[in-house]
Amino acid sequence: MIKSELRKIYLAKQKSLLLFEGKQKGEQIVDNFFTNFNLNKINFLHCFLPIEKFNEIDTNLIFQKIWREFPQIETLAPRVNFQTGKIENLKFASETELVKNAWEIFEPTHDAMIETERIDLVLIPLLCFDARGFRVGYGKGFYDKFLKNCRANCLKIGLSYFAPVEKISDAQNFDVELDFCVTPEKVWQFSNKIHRRATEDTEDTEIFSPQIDTKKHR
Repeated sequence: MIKSELRKIYLAKQKSLLLFEGKQKGEQIVDNFFTNFNLNKINFLHCFLPIEKFNEIDTNLIFQKIWREFPQIETLAPRVNFQTGKIENLKFASETELVKNAWEIFEPTHDAMIETERIDLVLIPLLCFDARGFRVGYGKGFYDKFLKNCRANCLKIGLSYFAPVEKISDAQNFDVELDFCVTPEKVWQFSNKIHRRATEDTEDTEIFSPQIDTKKHR
């Protein structure tokens, strides 16, 4: 199926999840993320804030655990600059004040930003993904532009309530693929990007340490 068809189907599926069902699946996704990824050498992590009306995964659970257990990580939340059409990376901590933008998405109220090139790991919102690592978002294109400006070794990890579809038929070669996608049941792997170099002066550190069944497609 094409993106527009999948977007309609999976947005409806996501919004129809019962409160307890979405909460349970979200907690399983969070647990699978922390179980399977070593964050000890991550310095800058960008993660979306959930859109409540779309019943998105509660990423506040991820932020809270990072703040408790990984003090070396600077957490970042996105803000859409409607004039440039780009995502900005704003520092996000437990005390950060938030405000809803025109699309009812929470964003930090301050202007303390980090350059995209410094980000080590991005957690990406999506409605569905396919067995090759392509994703379907909400169709605005903000994350597609953003991900193209990330470093080559920045880990791109999707979070999904649902298992992958076989193929997004209108995905293009210029679309940015995920490296991994975390679902309630497992972690799906799409690249060999299991190591990253923390700095030029340190040895490579393994970041993906699968503790559950994973499936690699290529």
